[in-house]
Amino acid sequence: MTPRRKIVLATTAIACAGLALGVARARDVPKVATGFVADILCSETFVSGLDPGRNLAETTNAMPGAGLLTWAMDFQVDRTRKDVTVTLFGLGRSHAVYREGLGCTLEHSQGLVDVALPPDDKQPALLADIGPGIVPSQSEGLTAALDRAFAEPPQPPYRRTRAIVVMKAGRIIAERYADGIGPETQLLGFSMTKSVMSALTGILVGQGKLKLDAPAPVAAWKDPNDPRHVITVDQLLRHTAGLALGSSLQASLGSVLEPVNTMKFAEVDMASFAERAPLATAPGTAWNYHDGNFLILAHLLRDAAGGNPADALRFARRELFAPLGMRHVTLQLDASGTIEGSGEMLASARDWARFGQLYLNDGVAGGKRILPEGWVSYSSSPTPNAWVGVGAGFWTNQGDSLGARFRVKHGWPRDAFFAKGTIGQYTIVIPSEKLVIVRLGRSPNGPPEADGVFDLVRDVVAATREKGKMAGAR
Repeated sequence: MTPRRKIVLATTAIACAGLALGVARARDVPKVATGFVADILCSETFVSGLDPGRNLAETTNAMPGAGLLTWAMDFQVDRTRKDVTVTLFGLGRSHAVYREGLGCTLEHSQGLVDVALPPDDKQPALLADIGPGIVPSQSEGLTAALDRAFAEPPQPPYRRTRAIVVMKAGRIIAERYADGIGPETQLLGFSMTKSVMSALTGILVGQGKLKLDAPAPVAAWKDPNDPRHVITVDQLLRHTAGLALGSSLQASLGSVLEPVNTMKFAEVDMASFAERAPLATAPGTAWNYHDGNFLILAHLLRDAAGGNPADALRFARRELFAPLGMRHVTLQLDASGTIEGSGEMLASARDWARFGQLYLNDGVAGGKRILPEGWVSYSSSPTPNAWVGVGAGFWTNQGDSLGARFRVKHGWPRDAFFAKGTIGQYTIVIPSEKLVIVRLGRSPNGPPEADGVFDLVRDVVAATREKGKMAGAR
């Protein structure tokens, strides 16, 4: 494609987006695009330690149509200041800033809220440490499963698998990493962050600080005459609150049109933006997956934990990460200091697996109950009308949704449920097999086998069953 043709296409894309959103919102389109790129590059350069050029290429190649805009972007990575600046044709400047222990935050004209990182209280882990060495596959079947998961097809779409960890009954039985990535490398989970926010919400419910079926204590909705007043925590967890913010279900060029992404990449206080949104549907009547629901939950977490950013971070570490031994985790914040609870957590593949193990163990770690009794079952229970198969913070194979039936048809056990992030992030829990499978990469969201996860699940289940038979025979 000639440079002239690219300019025409990029300009047309921006113009169409502007028409779709209206003249008053047209300025947000380049800001959303550059904000996404600045945020990813900053996080995975300064937290993950990845090469920014390669990372940008792999990320945008996994998002249909994104190349129509990203080729025209100018990005500057300053390793001394530890920040990233991105513009599109000189417009929509976005600036992401790294802060030690806090990861990266998009800085807008108002600057960033100062956050004091809470000190590590050296709380002992309840799950056993794994050790620094990479655990080799414990059977030929597992070796073959990982070989296939990391192998690239002869033509696009490419999988670009970055990390896989397989745990059986709480013990790693196979793991593998792409070049430049290891057991301590923190990788973006994208919307797997929502499952972590669901866990933290569950802990608050167990402590009596939030109630599932009562009106969510959002200050902007306190007026009983406000139709949003009746929105519950359960509805936020299940994406049935009805707020008019568009959709977060797909990552593509078309995503720049959604108000939810204006919220994420052009706003200082993301939760406040979401809380100001009007209703598109009556609460509890329709399912619509978008990030605003979990940003509101993050705001509720901050309020319940004490009101300050440090209080929320301390709560997450004390109540969840430290007991599980999750030591390589970064919860990133928005510019107002609220945890970006929809998609901005980074963790090592092993730590994502530890999180999955908590759910495999029904919310218990080392004999101590972390999640309230029944929370795991609740989290994986199907949400009506959620055609992809979603529960309360997790995706699920329970129920009769199109997604659940499709996954079961392709070899997933019926009791499997999982945290899922865009372009190929998974933490899969299979209670009947005592398995946790973590897969991280940069793969297109479709077609279904683009990331190879269906093959991975089938291969790992078959290999661990066969190994069990062999052990039994001895």
